[in-house]
Amino acid sequence: MIGSDRVESGCNGAPPSMVLHNEFATVTLSVDSDANGPRLKIVDQRSGQVGFLDPLELESLVWARRNQLEALLDPGATRWTGPVDLRLDEF
Repeated sequence: MIGSDRVESGCNGAPPSMVLHNEFATVTLSVDSDANGPRLKIVDQRSGQVGFLDPLELESLVWARRNQLEALLDPGATRWTGPVDLRLDEF
């Protein structure tokens, strides 16, 4: 199935999460409140790599032009080179 597979209720105080997948990636999304404010927690199900995006970073994705995202969308640029931080300030 492509798209959102399921939304899971949090257990033991964990926030609810959502799994999204397509033919290229499978990620789990949840809200993390352990930092200074809420942020989106993204877990790559294939590698276990975890990244966080705060509201400003998420808004920046909305306003980004397609060509500004190309470096993020090329798996050869980061995926197979080792751990990577998903923060936008690295690109």
